[in-house]
Amino acid sequence: MSELHHECGVAAIYHLPNQPVSDLCPGGVDQASSLIPRMLLDMQNRGQLSAGMSRFHSNPKNGQLIDTYRELGSVQEAFRLSHAAKATSLMEKYAGPAAIGHVRYATCGKDDRSYAQPFEIHHFNMRKWFTFAFNGQLSNYPELAADILSDADNHLVRQTDTEVLMHEISRQLEVQDSDCLVEMIRNVSKRLDGAYSLAMLNAKGDMLIARDPLGIKPMCYAIQGAMFAAASESVALLNLGFKRSEIKSLKPGHAITIIDGEIKIEQFADNPGRAHCFFEWIYFANVASTLDDRGVYTTRTELGKELAAQEQQCGLIEIDEDTIVVPVPDTSKAAADSMAFHLKVPSREGLIRNRYSGRTFIESSQKTRAQRAKIKYTPLREVLEGKRVILVEDSIVRSTTMKALLRRIREEGGAREIHVRVACPPIVAPCYYGIDMSTIKQLFAPKFYPPGELLTDAIQDEMAASLECDSLRYLPIESVARAIGIPSDGLCQACINCDYPTPVGQKLYQLDHDSYRQEADPSVISESGDRAVDLGLS
Repeated sequence: MSELHHECGVAAIYHLPNQPVSDLCPGGVDQASSLIPRMLLDMQNRGQLSAGMSRFHSNPKNGQLIDTYRELGSVQEAFRLSHAAKATSLMEKYAGPAAIGHVRYATCGKDDRSYAQPFEIHHFNMRKWFTFAFNGQLSNYPELAADILSDADNHLVRQTDTEVLMHEISRQLEVQDSDCLVEMIRNVSKRLDGAYSLAMLNAKGDMLIARDPLGIKPMCYAIQGAMFAAASESVALLNLGFKRSEIKSLKPGHAITIIDGEIKIEQFADNPGRAHCFFEWIYFANVASTLDDRGVYTTRTELGKELAAQEQQCGLIEIDEDTIVVPVPDTSKAAADSMAFHLKVPSREGLIRNRYSGRTFIESSQKTRAQRAKIKYTPLREVLEGKRVILVEDSIVRSTTMKALLRRIREEGGAREIHVRVACPPIVAPCYYGIDMSTIKQLFAPKFYPPGELLTDAIQDEMAASLECDSLRYLPIESVARAIGIPSDGLCQACINCDYPTPVGQKLYQLDHDSYRQEADPSVISESGDRAVDLGLS
């Protein structure tokens, strides 16, 4: 559902020294950095708020061993890709054999240029002068920030976990004797609770790629001859020219280092586990990507198959020649097509997406989201009029967009009936790992479906009445693991089952849950015995 955001994308490229120029980098070794915008374009789905890159060069014209460029807007806007001369000039200025890049939505912090990534910190010691890009969210950010500020001589410029992580890295580099980047991330990770994948580059030309110990956030990499690349999604590597067989997912709790032209992959976490964010497959990731050996498109078609099986079992809709399946573009299309195929009914594009309106979740207020939803989709009356529409959506979070969309399908499209089918269980709990749903109060489902209760037909009928559709059905929780092909204990499904994979995440949920219950009924005493608190994560 396009109400969601707060994901980011990370990219890295390195043309190894003293080797023949790679066919993937026809412009020469120093033009490796110019591949970053192309990689970021393939991950534009992960962030449209800002884009940026940092490059390393051992003999730069301007004396900057590391040089960083950041700008607000899409990749095309930030890197001036619509203006060939400007784009070429920009890439020449930031030429180098190694670079990292980032596209961003704001998990925390303001929407201004100073929050754009990568973040760079200067130092006269080259191993302590570094830049890094980060995808994720630190659940214990308030505690980490408080620890930094406990020294009266310290100051934080921005309200963002990215700055806190930058200082955690910097402090570790100050105290350790060696140049070992794996030692650095091993010690830093022990202080972190949350989700992260990151790319780091220092002024010696050393690179680090790391994925959190639970693998909540994705990270892929590929090696072909002298060329190394890493990205949040495999599609960015495939479209550079790497073969599918060369693209791999970095294991949780592992790091890749490139030092003196040598690539090493090492485990940095003591007890890595698996808690991959299931929403990557359902919504966030590019449909052409493969994450942890599971194809995004395949997963979404399996979800559609699950929807069809559920529909055939419940028999709620009388399927006739006027019945059509309509996806909410674009992430629901694979599931809708699959559902229609198994039900033997047409899948029609009854909604046309205005691709120049942006994603509705880039807006910060409910009112703005609703206004954006009205111009984002155009109902096709010639497809919808008089039809019994099975509207397939990947998820419902706040319901703002869905309500506006249903109204337009009925009033402007002329649909006779609208039956909403959601290729996901109800979202009943917040995310503290990088998705824009930080409190239970923001969510649609908990108002009808308290966590832990059985999701009955009566509850879903009440939800449907609130949305003003003829019926509403969600997939059950167990269908998610089946569709992805990963056991439930290898997935983070906290937002649908309230079971968080990290201690601080679980604690934050309990605090918010107590606050939500107390607001609904002031006589309720929290399980912790504490008064409701502001989580400070919005």
